[in-house]
Amino acid sequence: MSSGREPRPRLLIALCAAGFVLFNFPLVIVWDKDVTVFGLPMLPVALFVIWGGLILALAAAMERRAPPRDEDGRERR
Repeated sequence: MSSGREPRPRLLIALCAAGFVLFNFPLVIVWDKDVTVFGLPMLPVALFVIWGGLILALAAAMERRAPPRDEDGRERR
């Protein structure tokens, strides 16, 4: 029997896909500009912000509780 603390597989797959898309070349090149943020180049700042956002989203997904289920495995409402 499960404890109800497992993350939803679709959500984890969506986060993985978002990571692949956000770190792919066409979107990464958007941040490669001669602009600085607090004296730092835009590209590394954007990469670290995206990376941190994915980590926060993954942490939230891992802490999210699955809906309660009855003995038959169906969701209770």
